[in-house]
Amino acid sequence: MDARGRTVAVVVAAGSGSRAGRSDDIALAPKQYRDIGGKPMLAHALDHLAHPGIDAIQVVIGEGQQADFRAAAGERPLLPPVIGGASRQLSVRNGLAAIAGAADRVLVHDAARPFLPASVIDRLLDALDSHRGAVPVLPMVDTLAYGGAGLGETLPRDGLVRVQTPQAFRYGDIVRAHDQWRGDAASDDAQVARAAGLDIAVVEGDIRLDKLTYDEDFRRAERLLDRRMTVRTGQGFDVHAFAEGDGVWLGGVRIAHPRGLAGHSDADVALHALTDALLGAIGAGDIGDHFPPSDPRWRGADSARFLSHAASLVQGDGGRIVHCDVTIICEAPKVGPHRDAMRRRIAELLGLAVGRVSVKATTTERLGFTGRGEGIAAQAIATVEMPEDR
Repeated sequence: MDARGRTVAVVVAAGSGSRAGRSDDIALAPKQYRDIGGKPMLAHALDHLAHPGIDAIQVVIGEGQQADFRAAAGERPLLPPVIGGASRQLSVRNGLAAIAGAADRVLVHDAARPFLPASVIDRLLDALDSHRGAVPVLPMVDTLAYGGAGLGETLPRDGLVRVQTPQAFRYGDIVRAHDQWRGDAASDDAQVARAAGLDIAVVEGDIRLDKLTYDEDFRRAERLLDRRMTVRTGQGFDVHAFAEGDGVWLGGVRIAHPRGLAGHSDADVALHALTDALLGAIGAGDIGDHFPPSDPRWRGADSARFLSHAASLVQGDGGRIVHCDVTIICEAPKVGPHRDAMRRRIAELLGLAVGRVSVKATTTERLGFTGRGEGIAAQAIATVEMPEDR
């Protein structure tokens, strides 16, 4: 948790998805569990919420959807699901109630918008620093007209925007807004917040957040995932000196040791090197660009957040992590007894099979600063698949 407080994402996934049927009228599972590119839509939504600014994810599901949820969620670290209500608004209220006392900020997101770019999350959280709510929007570019039996009168589109999710609020404000709501079923949480007098900022949305509702929407999503992909690699390297302490973090695993490692965060050289490798593969700078050591929010931070952020950037650009290889360079501590735990932790953070993660260790034969026992170094290579147009 950073100085902004604890942020929880509430994912609304309680609908029946009745409008997403196929043309042959074969009954489908609710649309949030429908496969896109071999993975349920809800799983895509959850993976795109892996972000250093989000501390936990609360999913709201429909009654009778428990088995579908477990299959879609897999081993992802989530809060226990809660059952939604008869409307979207009631489902959101149930989700908010489930995280009472555990959230300072909340992002309310629809599972039907599964491809959330990390940059949108960044903009929303930044806007909450000075506003009590924030929503992503896109300008309205199409001509609007009344429809029905035929084309009716056109409507001016000046000043109109398309409102998307997630929608970000300070927790206490949005809870009170829902408690005060006396209108009909609200179209979104921003409507509830505005009715309560909250100031709502708008930030730039993203076309990738378009809602998947009809069968053609799913076909379009499949086409996007099937774009021609190209393989890219990135390389990372990091060094930290030994300092006072009684243990070190390596590969997301704490290892007992007579000394610690000096660093602004937890100084996990393995995760830092791998984070830089992922950022390098997509041309997104380095770890210092995203998490400046001058920013007090990252003092003592868990480096798993840095790696998750890099992974979310890859996913947000339509990419897929294929493999990663980390080499830890030190005389001590011994890495071998902890290698499998590191592989499992990295695989968990990146959503990979353990077989796609390699962790190795070596020494410099007593040469150099690592050979003299002054610190630990790590290097990493990440392989990703990215759309050719990215």
